[in-house]
Amino acid sequence: MINREQAQALDQADPLREFADRFVVTDPNLIYLDGNSLGRQPRTAAGLVTAAMDRWADELVGAWRSKWIDLPRQVGAALAPLVGADPADVMITDQTTVNLYKLAAAAMTARPERHDIITHAGNFPSDLYVLNSLAMTSGGALRAVEHDSIDGVGADAIGHAVDNHVALVSLSLVDFRSGSIADLPRITDIAHEAGALVLWDLSHSVGVIPTDLRAAGVDLAVGCTYKYLNGGPGAPAFLYVSPDLQAEIVQPIQGWFGHEDMFAFDPAYRPAADIRRFGVGTPPILSLIAAGAGIDVTVEAGVAAIREKSMALTSLQVDLFDDQLATRGFELATPRDPAKRGGHVSLSHPDAYRISRAMIEHGVIPDFRAPNVIRLGLSPLYTSFTHVWDASHRLATLMDEEAHTRIEGDRTGVS
Repeated sequence: MINREQAQALDQADPLREFADRFVVTDPNLIYLDGNSLGRQPRTAAGLVTAAMDRWADELVGAWRSKWIDLPRQVGAALAPLVGADPADVMITDQTTVNLYKLAAAAMTARPERHDIITHAGNFPSDLYVLNSLAMTSGGALRAVEHDSIDGVGADAIGHAVDNHVALVSLSLVDFRSGSIADLPRITDIAHEAGALVLWDLSHSVGVIPTDLRAAGVDLAVGCTYKYLNGGPGAPAFLYVSPDLQAEIVQPIQGWFGHEDMFAFDPAYRPAADIRRFGVGTPPILSLIAAGAGIDVTVEAGVAAIREKSMALTSLQVDLFDDQLATRGFELATPRDPAKRGGHVSLSHPDAYRISRAMIEHGVIPDFRAPNVIRLGLSPLYTSFTHVWDASHRLATLMDEEAHTRIEGDRTGVS
């Protein structure tokens, strides 16, 4: 089994090691393993936001004319290479749930003779809520395909479920609990063969897993920017629409930023013919600028290199699980094959919530997902191999000391 010195040697050989200095770290002794929930702050973000504040003070409304009005498309264009899209096909606007609603509703309208939606039972709850609401509104049903709690949803299960009543197949590329990766190209093909559109949620994959939406023929996609893209708390989300669909599908929230000529103040809505039609209201400029800072760092590092390190980090974590944690009451809740898991490793334990709180008290921040999962998010741009080794050692130690048994209180609020 690898020792700490060997982990340090891996860090010395890491081609991405210098990127850790691109992020703000206020406590060097804290091991942050929750970048799959909220990424660290890029060092450039505060300066860029401050500069925008200064422009606001100096230029007032004039700042819109020079640059701000086009930021949703400009920052979207910067993100586009990370998902294998053309710059003109990505836009940053609203939040993930809102974007999911917009694109899913548009897909249902584009298939008016079909009324059902397929997803899987373990999909992120917010996605389930939106999809169920839309299926009911259309007079159909949300079909939640069963999935394996570790390996996620299989393409064969989708193939068996989809038929000529299905308008849309909507799934997450990476399972938010187990980290398993769905077969995006094959499932997309299966949906298309049945005449359905497909909508992917890339929230837990963008910035850590190379994705080629264009090559796979994906119709629609959404995702957040505050996890592996380090865009900041509540950073606006992105949406992707295939160029073949942009002038066809109907945006259900018809706001002035989606109008063909927004400053004509036309009382009749005329949607823009391109990606602009998926805008709604005034974009959050300061948040967009902060999100752009994280996207730029990710693009510079390169998602292929990030993925290579991510698989090495998660493989180390799985090895350390076998060596240090399997005998201490934990079970591995993540696929063992590194090619089949995303950027986090999940551990299950009957007392997972109290253990996660004890970890925080011992200087390791994971996150907890009900009912019994601890997620260890290993964000490659600032997580080192030594971080992974030290975190596992601290976890094993606190279990031996039964530190978690001294945690009082039930889960409340953010966990």
